Parts: sequence; C-alpha cells; structure tokens
Amino acid sequence: MARHTVEFEVAGPWSLENSREFWEEMAPVPPAEAGGAGAALRTVFHADADWHRVAAEVTQSGSTARVAVTGDGDLDAAAEQVRRFLSLDVDARGWPGVGDRDPVIGRIQARRPGLRPCGFHSPYEAAGWAVLTQRTGRNAARGMRDDLVSGYGTGGAFPAPEALLRLDVELPWRKTEYLHAVARAALDGVLDAAQLRSLEPRDAMRQVQQVKGLGAFAAELVVVRGANHPDVLPTQERRLAAEITEQYGPEREVSEFSENWRPYRTWAALHLRVQRGERLGAERTRTTGTRTG
Repeated sequence: MARHTVEFEVAGPWSLENSREFWEEMAPVPPAEAGGAGAALRTVFHADADWHRVAAEVTQSGSTARVAVTGDGDLDAAAEQVRRFLSLDVDARGWPGVGDRDPVIGRIQARRPGLRPCGFHSPYEAAGWAVLTQRTGRNAARGMRDDLVSGYGTGGAFPAPEALLRLDVELPWRKTEYLHAVARAALDGVLDAAQLRSLEPRDAMRQVQQVKGLGAFAAELVVVRGANHPDVLPTQERRLAAEITEQYGPEREVSEFSENWRPYRTWAALHLRVQRGERLGAERTRTTGTRTG
C-alpha cells in the first residue's frame, strides 16, 4: 500500500483536540485512536472517489495540519476527503466575527476555541447511519453497524457500497431494503459530497430525499454532517431547537439572529449543541453528586 502526506495551513481558528472531542461524542463510532492532548487522530474509511479503504492520521502543529493517508486508491482525493470531514477545507477567518455579532456564540467560542464540525466520513456513511437509527435506539443502531463492519466491511471501515449491496440479512423496519437503496445512490453519484455542497442546502436535501428510505431528518443529516456543509441552519434537531429557545427566549424567531451566523450557520448550530451537552451534563452532576467533607 502507498502512503501520501500533505501539510497545509488551516485558515482561521482550529483545534484538533477540541474537534476530536466533539467527534468522539457525536459519531456512531469514535476515531480509531484518540488519546490525550496533542495526540494524532486516526481513522479508517472507504474513500468516496473510488471506494478503496483508507487509513488516515491527522496531527496539528500550530495552524498547520498534517494529513497522512495510506491505501491503494486515489490518495490525493482521500486526503481531500479527510479535509472535508474535519472541516479543514473551510476558510474560517470570518468565524470569530460571528461571536462578535452574537454574544451567545461568542461565549461558547471562548470555551471551545478552534472547535470545528467533524462529520461522517462521507454522505454515504451518514445516509447509512440514518437508516440504521430509524425507529431504533442509538445503542441498537451501533450494534447493527458493528455487525455490518464485521461482516461486510474492510479492516474496520464501514462497508463500501458494492459490499453493502450483498447484504442478505433481513434487518428490522425495512433497513436492508433502504441500505441497498443508499448503496445504489452512492454508486450513482446521488450522494456525492462536492455536488451536494455546490447546491443550495434545500436543493441538496431534496436530492437526498430521492433515495428510498431517506426522509427530511435523514436528508438534513446527510447534507449537514455527511457533506459537512458549513452554512446550513438545521431544522430537524429537537435538542438544538430546545437550546435555541433556552438561550434566545421562546418569543424570538430564529431568523432574527441566525442571519448573524452566515456563512457559518452549521458551525453556530454545532456550538449550541455543544453548549447544551455541557450544560445538561453539569446539571446532572449537580443533581446526582454527593456531599464530601
């Protein structure tokens, strides 16, 4: 197998450590190797340029990112895919200005400097996860994903579309049928990340909903966290909606303040989700904590 390494300056604030912490919390399966501060992020996936398996390692030195990819396919394209799913391809020099315009976002930025959205490896993987979680708890979905990786994947990576088409186990709630549809859509280019990001977000979501089994929630997940589109205002996340109400008040319309987030509306929404997780976690700790001394 060949190895290809690229180094580049990341435009705007970036912290691999803070981004990785978010990924470990939100992804169906965390990076293959995490570790403490300064550690490399390592993960495996099938590159959506040719569906070859890729092993990736990402490190940070100041504002410089180093991406090393190993595999048999198009490693230039694989390195670009890593940049995309870690949001390293986004020029974020204007991101601090969002915090200046919106103090709520500014306070979260100060607590999580350099946090960038980390998405699924590809829209295809996001679509697969959307199918697995339909009418199913997250833990059960993870179990099904583990079984797919074990039976049809390659070296720990989620199965490539051609392998997923060979799935002949009847999963509940028509999941096998829908996973087959997702695999065919990926092979047909319907879930191409660059193409989805080139569209207006609502147009991109309408395209995703052409895939059998993918509704509005799944389409938003695919565009926001699969293609990692930087400027989408999510509307299908109840926890995000609850945090917006908590922070801005029930009487205000989202449109009143979300314009201040452009062109990073996805990023602002992520920061609010992080804020909610931190706040509710602290509340649970206070509720269940015990007195000492």
